[in-house]
Amino acid sequence: MTDSRPRRIGLLTGGGDCPGLNAVIRGFTRTARGRWGATVIGIEDGFEGLLEGRMRELDYQEVAGLVGEGGTMLGTTNKGDPWHYPVRGDDGTVTIHDVSARAMARIREAALDALVVVGGDGSMHIAQRFVELGVPVVGVPKTIDNDLSATDTTFGFDTAVSIVSEAIDRLTTTASSHHRVMVIEVMGRYAGWIALAGGMAGGADTILIPEIPFRWDAVYRHVRHRAMRGRRFSIVCVAEGAKLPEGGEVLKGIDRRRTDAKQLGGIGAVVARRIEEGTGLETRVTVLGHLQRGGTPTAYDRILATRFGVAAAQAACRGASGVMVALRGTGIVEVPIVESIATLRTVPPDHPWVDAARAVGTRFGDEVAHEP
Repeated sequence: MTDSRPRRIGLLTGGGDCPGLNAVIRGFTRTARGRWGATVIGIEDGFEGLLEGRMRELDYQEVAGLVGEGGTMLGTTNKGDPWHYPVRGDDGTVTIHDVSARAMARIREAALDALVVVGGDGSMHIAQRFVELGVPVVGVPKTIDNDLSATDTTFGFDTAVSIVSEAIDRLTTTASSHHRVMVIEVMGRYAGWIALAGGMAGGADTILIPEIPFRWDAVYRHVRHRAMRGRRFSIVCVAEGAKLPEGGEVLKGIDRRRTDAKQLGGIGAVVARRIEEGTGLETRVTVLGHLQRGGTPTAYDRILATRFGVAAAQAACRGASGVMVALRGTGIVEVPIVESIATLRTVPPDHPWVDAARAVGTRFGDEVAHEP
C-alpha cells in the first residue's frame, strides 16, 4: 500500500508579527522532520512569499535556539492575500486582483503536499479558501489580540498583556509624581482582551473597550472623584478599537492593500484631549503600538507556541486538512478552520474578568452617576 501522508510541507507565518512565532517554527520543524521524516519548506513573508516562490528547506540547524526569539525568522506581511492582492500600475495607482491561480501554481511547482498557516483571523480566512481549492491545510492560531474563536487563547497574547502591565506600572509612577491623568492606548483591533487583561494587571483606574459602550460624563466623573478624594492621578487604559460615545472608531488611515483596510489608532489622543477639556486636569497620552508585538515571548507563550507547533506537525504529517490546532482547557485539540473564523472572539460584557475588575473599583465608563 502506498503511504499517502504528506512528505513535503510548506510552512508560512502570515499577518502581523507576534511573540512565539519562532517557537512554533522550531516545534513544527523538529517534530515533522524528527518524528515523521517529512521535509519542511519555509515560505518567506507569508502568502506574498508563496506567490513569489520564495521558499527554502528548514532543518534542525536553522531552527536551533529559536524558542526564545521574538519575531519570525521567515518574515511576514499582512498584504499578501491572493484573493485581494494589490498591484501598482505604471501611473502609481493600486488595483486589487485575484491571483489565487498563481498561488496554486506555486504550490504545484514546489511539490508541496500540504500547507501549514500560522496566523490570525485574516490568515485563517485565506487558509480556508485554499482548503476549498483542494489544498490540505493545517492552521495555527496566532495573534496578540486573542480574538480567534475556537481556541481558549492564542500565543502572543500573554506577552502583549505583560508588556502593557509593565508599561502601566512605569506610567503610574510618573502620573502620581506629576499629578496627571495618563491615557494608555493599546492594540487589540475590534476586541478588548489586551486592554482588559493589561489594564487589570497594571491596576488601571478606567478601562475602555469596544464591547462596553462608554460615556464621556462617566469617565470625567470618575477622574474628578479620584482627585477630590486625594488621588491626584488616574490611569486610563483604552483599546484602539473602542467606539466613541458619538459613534464610530478612530482611524489613523485606510490601506486598500490590506483585506481589512481600516488602520485603527488615535483614540488615546482623543480620550486624553476630552478628559483634559472635561475635567481641567493635566492629561498625557502614551501609545504603546508595536512595542506590544516585539521582543522575546513570555515563558507561557513559548510553551504554548511549542505545543501548537508540535500538534500542527502531527496533524499535517498524519494527513489532516481543514483543521486548526487549538487550546481547550489544558489540552491541544484540532477544530475545523471554519469554526475558528465563524465569529470574532470578543469580550462578553459579563465576563468574569470584567466582574472582577468592577469589584476592585475599576471603571468602564458605563457607570451611573452614583460613586461608592
